[in-house]
Amino acid sequence: MKLFKKISLPLLAFLFLGQAFAFAEELTIYSGRSEKLVGSVLKRFEEVSGIKLNVRYGKTPELAATLIEEGRRTPADIFYSQDAGALGALTEEGLLASIDESLLSKVKRGFVSSKKKWIGITGRGRTIDYNTDLVNPKDLPKTIWGLLDQKWSGGRIGWAPLNSSFQSFVAGLLVTQGEKRTRLWLQGIKANEPQVYPKNTAIVAALGRKEISVGLVNNYYLHRFLSKDPSYPVAHHYTQGDVGSMLNVAGIGILKNSSKKELAEKLIKFLLSEEIQKTFAKTTFEYPLIKGIEVQGPQKSLSTFSTLDLDLNELKEIRKAVTILKEEGVL
Repeated sequence: MKLFKKISLPLLAFLFLGQAFAFAEELTIYSGRSEKLVGSVLKRFEEVSGIKLNVRYGKTPELAATLIEEGRRTPADIFYSQDAGALGALTEEGLLASIDESLLSKVKRGFVSSKKKWIGITGRGRTIDYNTDLVNPKDLPKTIWGLLDQKWSGGRIGWAPLNSSFQSFVAGLLVTQGEKRTRLWLQGIKANEPQVYPKNTAIVAALGRKEISVGLVNNYYLHRFLSKDPSYPVAHHYTQGDVGSMLNVAGIGILKNSSKKELAEKLIKFLLSEEIQKTFAKTTFEYPLIKGIEVQGPQKSLSTFSTLDLDLNELKEIRKAVTILKEEGVL
């Protein structure tokens, strides 16, 4: 995917200023964000900075586990995570360095580590997407608990338990409602015989085919379909005051043992520039996290999401959430 064709002179200029600039430098990134989503942006950073990026793409949970296993031996300088849960887990392991306040202050409140160990780059909201031909909006549940009703049984629900964003959703449920109710919700959904998909894109595609009626996904996947077909028969539904409409981030942490913190922060500054935040908004349909740039498409603004008492730093419970998913036979 080619995310943009040109870049402004101011954006080019900030990377070329100062004595710290060096064409021969390299950074190693472990990226839980796919090459399709961020490859073009990272390539552009190489072009304007002269810094070579060695990127290892993979699934966020697997890369986080690798970093924990590698510990101080890791060659990685940066972890670009699909969600805050994995960043929280690495923070707990003491593997991440503190990020400069000048960068943290660029991002909207609530989307950075309270310990200054990671920073959000883009945001995403959980939604219940539904097929508009199959479901009357009046019948949609006000909370995720409404999905336990038998009217959603028989394969009408789609979910992707292997996806890291779903696992973070379960971690959010665990933090806000406790283990007993988390297990109860998972058992209730299982009793309704949901259809299992490998990722969110497959869920939205299945909704369009009327294979399922509702699906648990992130906000931005639908808008990729709508950008190609404005009449695509799927819409968002946001639950009220629970993790069904939880806000999460794709974010970055700098490995504590990296000797290239200054270069790593240069990349963060690039990703948080106005132009790149607009690029994400227009091409991936995620939420920009710097002030003055709005999400694209028919989506709720960040300020209108239902208030949920959830500190994203607490999504470090993702490892416990995965254990529960396994014990309940979901994974």
